[in-house]
Amino acid sequence: MRIAGVQISTGLDVERNIQRAIDMAMMAAEKDATIICYPELFYTPWFPLKEEESFLSWAQSAASEKLMRFKELSENKKLVLIIPFFESSNGKYYNSAAVFDSGKSLGIYRKIHIPDLPLYREQFYFSPGDTGFPVFDTSQGKIGIQICWDNLFPEGARILALKGAEIIFAPTAASLSSHTLWERAICANAFANNIFIFRVNRVGKDDSISFYGRSFCVDPWGEMASELAGGKDAIVIADVDRNEREAASKVWGFLNRRRPGEYGELLKI
Repeated sequence: MRIAGVQISTGLDVERNIQRAIDMAMMAAEKDATIICYPELFYTPWFPLKEEESFLSWAQSAASEKLMRFKELSENKKLVLIIPFFESSNGKYYNSAAVFDSGKSLGIYRKIHIPDLPLYREQFYFSPGDTGFPVFDTSQGKIGIQICWDNLFPEGARILALKGAEIIFAPTAASLSSHTLWERAICANAFANNIFIFRVNRVGKDDSISFYGRSFCVDPWGEMASELAGGKDAIVIADVDRNEREAASKVWGFLNRRRPGEYGELLKI
């Protein structure tokens, strides 16, 4: 199976960003990709770099016209699409990702771990996610989503692996000189859970922040399953054999040899 990450830069013109994202997905589909993921909050400028109430106007419902364009794309091209977006729902705001499968809406994941760091003032905008850790049973296999900071908390990837996810998609918006740390973290999560993880990062300069790209896919053995992208717009392709998950699990047995009865302290500390 062939999957893709669309590493894309973002400008102030949201409509242009969306059209560029659609064009790149169509190019990925022409390369026979069947699941395509975009970076975190990919079609808007990186507004969380500062606290500004006017940016709340960029929030969309899950049924917005903008998302429906990707739903239509998934139907026309028979694709599974992971669409990160700034969500407004019942008076709250979330850092979310919608999943479309050949024109069907399979649901939403809402980012659970919300940072509050320089250039990442996300707690001003986003409530912690309330969806738990859903596994989406797509036509191309079972997938999970961990958005950016979620990947630095190992519990999410472990839960998704135990629930049967075969691939975790990890849309991110990482900058500064963190690329080596991110590569280690993603590879460690993939290996510890014997699961594919596809990290799709933003790229390009956005106001006072520069995203470095370097998107990649890791296999269940913790090894690279794709080329490591550079610092420009790119379509990253990975050919994945889902049987590799079972093969790695048989060798290492991390999930089968867990001792849940000994982990109670995690809930008490």
